[in-house]
Amino acid sequence: MLTATALGICALGTGACVTSTAYKNKVEAAYPPIGKAVAVGGETVHVIQEGQAGPPVLMIHGASANAREFTWTLAPRLENTHRVFMADRPGHGYSGRPEDAHNLGVQAAQMAGVLDALAPGEKTVLVGHSFGGAVALRVALDRPDLVKALVLLAPVTHEWGGGGQAWYNSFAAPPLVGPVFSQLLPLVGPGQLGNGIDGVFDPAPAPENYSENSAIGLLFRPPNFRANARDMKALEDQLAAQSKRYGELDMPITVFSGSGDTVISPKLHVGQLKKQVAVNLVILPQEGHMPHHGEGEAVADAIRRLASE
Repeated sequence: MLTATALGICALGTGACVTSTAYKNKVEAAYPPIGKAVAVGGETVHVIQEGQAGPPVLMIHGASANAREFTWTLAPRLENTHRVFMADRPGHGYSGRPEDAHNLGVQAAQMAGVLDALAPGEKTVLVGHSFGGAVALRVALDRPDLVKALVLLAPVTHEWGGGGQAWYNSFAAPPLVGPVFSQLLPLVGPGQLGNGIDGVFDPAPAPENYSENSAIGLLFRPPNFRANARDMKALEDQLAAQSKRYGELDMPITVFSGSGDTVISPKLHVGQLKKQVAVNLVILPQEGHMPHHGEGEAVADAIRRLASE
């Protein structure tokens, strides 16, 4: 059955190749890189910076996203008093992707390299949303010398018992079928964005022009989509190992969690994290999986406070 499906995908993918190239050119013209390329470990990390003075803050985006996620939400609230760095994770946005980048340790090393390059010798407030929360935690575990505090936004922190994976990740992640399957995404993916965006914000309303402001269309470039799928398929096993180390964390941690979050279960993630380490938990009853939009000022206040301590 898998072989027949794979062959069908290959046939469709061949016909879609020209379309995917045209889509890539169009979406990259609409959303070009707006930051700097920082060399880390033989790859480049695309980093957007706002603010030229003050304590450093590094923001790490979640799955299916890129660094522009924060450029119109949190960065404008902090740019006058802080140096805000927003990095594309490996294979997302305009960052290169090292070998084995589905490993949280590899992603954390790329983020740590950004801090070594742009804020050498300083301790930083790390902000991580969703998947980015897992990466921020790993930076704190592997390079505590870089981290002053953590601000986690609807973070994914622990294994969740299987399931919950989007079906298309199973086709996009494998090395043989994935590259062909991903050629189809520019044909169908953008048309599904509306429902997906509403779902991650629910019960809060999605902001107007969210997709455009956050350049979500970059996701449907085939290499970006494959990177996202590989990250997601590996995540639970990665977290099962990483979560055993959370007792090592020795810095302030603030977590913003929407009680209406239907993308992850706060009980399975921050609920477990609280059992292992001290956490300042801020529960937001009217928010879902995107608390930095509806409660951006509260998040910015927490960052300011932690950066000044």
